[in-house]
Amino acid sequence: MEITRETMISDIIDQCPQAMPAFMAIGMHCMGCALASGETVEQACYAHEVDPDAFLEKLKAFLATTEPNA
Repeated sequence: MEITRETMISDIIDQCPQAMPAFMAIGMHCMGCALASGETVEQACYAHEVDPDAFLEKLKAFLATTEPNA
């Protein structure tokens, strides 16, 4: 899955549930809340005062280590 600033958090969690710890590590603990399902990565990062590019880099590295084919 390609993940960008515009990717919806709900899409990431649906397709890559193993990504939840990466979101939780930056304070996004309400992955099931209404806002999370309608937010992009960029919107959520700004709401949590996190640089979206830095988060995407960490998220992608995290997923590379947790994917079944990694």
